[in-house]
Amino acid sequence: MRDAIEQRVLDAIDVEGMLQCLCQLVAIPSLSGQETAAQEHVAHQMEQCGLAVDIWDLDFARLRQHPAFSAEFERKHGLGVVGRIGEDDGGRSLIFNGHVDVVPAGDEANWRYSPWQGTIAEGRVYGRGTADMKGGLCCAIWASRALREAGVRLKGRLLIESVIGEEDGGVGTLAAVLRGYRADGAVVVEPTELMVAPAQAGALNFRVTVPGRSAHGSMREEGISAIEKFIPIYQALMALERERNQRMRDALYARYQLPHAICVGTVRAGDWASSVPESLTFEGRYGVAVDEDVAYARRCFEEAIAHAAQADPWLRDHPPQVEWWGGQFAPASIPTDHLLVETLSSAYSDISGAAARVAGMTYGADMRLLIGEGRTPTVLFGPGDVRKAHQPDEFVTVADLTTAVRTLALVALRFCGYEGVL
Repeated sequence: MRDAIEQRVLDAIDVEGMLQCLCQLVAIPSLSGQETAAQEHVAHQMEQCGLAVDIWDLDFARLRQHPAFSAEFERKHGLGVVGRIGEDDGGRSLIFNGHVDVVPAGDEANWRYSPWQGTIAEGRVYGRGTADMKGGLCCAIWASRALREAGVRLKGRLLIESVIGEEDGGVGTLAAVLRGYRADGAVVVEPTELMVAPAQAGALNFRVTVPGRSAHGSMREEGISAIEKFIPIYQALMALERERNQRMRDALYARYQLPHAICVGTVRAGDWASSVPESLTFEGRYGVAVDEDVAYARRCFEEAIAHAAQADPWLRDHPPQVEWWGGQFAPASIPTDHLLVETLSSAYSDISGAAARVAGMTYGADMRLLIGEGRTPTVLFGPGDVRKAHQPDEFVTVADLTTAVRTLALVALRFCGYEGVL
């Protein structure tokens, strides 16, 4: 049940203003390594909403020395942005964390609406990043704005972290942790379909190089095609995927057939159409279970490739080379009965009138940095469906955004505590 102060905050939520903010943010193409303009825009929005804002230049030289650092892009410049409302006055501290970086739009001819403008149509907001995860970030900012508009005095601090580099390793959240931003709890506003997620799987980027031997195409039998040698390696990885997903079952992931998928995303081979390719390189993503040791997971992957190579006379003497590069997302979780999970579930139920769904997410996220490096208990919760991200016509529904911003406002009130109005 909501009291009068909670209702006052909910009544102060400006959904139309939030949607306008989202459309403006989508119009800034904040691809990996190009996030500064979006961060400056977010900082301005936070200031307009009455938050005290900390803006700083990221020290990439220092960050690269940290064991938890990973990135796929070499950045020359990046900003950290954290907004704050409330004080340390006997309440708990809470972080809302969201990233501004987005993946490329691909062929824009495949989009019904432009990826680089927020378009509101059919009860949805279309555009690159609407679901992943500018929509969730705007919900976090507008929830804090409603607290200010309602004049509520929080007992604890509410921090809104706008970060960069999540898609390729999490450098922005790592930077915020190293700057000292930690709390009693955190909500990463990833697209969870409004499910409360106390667990995120791991995701490790890999690169494998398969050797061959070049020859003129007219004398193909005198060469060794790296493409042909890739086939048994790929088959071995698909067998590993099946075995791992049958063995590592988790009730939080019961709705997935392959919660820990192995995805080969790129394959490059050869340099001339009439030459036998002397090398093939493939890259992809390797899913890691929540309670699985990352070193053990890597070893399973490497052993599967080595075993397949041993069965082939050429590969036995010329083994494929495995590299772990780019984003290295370790898994993370907190207990399902943690206070943060219970507070978020209760707030969602009060807003939606439905029981909260508690489940794990299969994708990697910055949750693992907040937990592992920041010692901050963290959950994922946000508007949108990750299935709609990273593809043409990405969207988030207005209904999801509305439920999310109202839920986050209640979570801030109930987790941080409040003493009435200013």
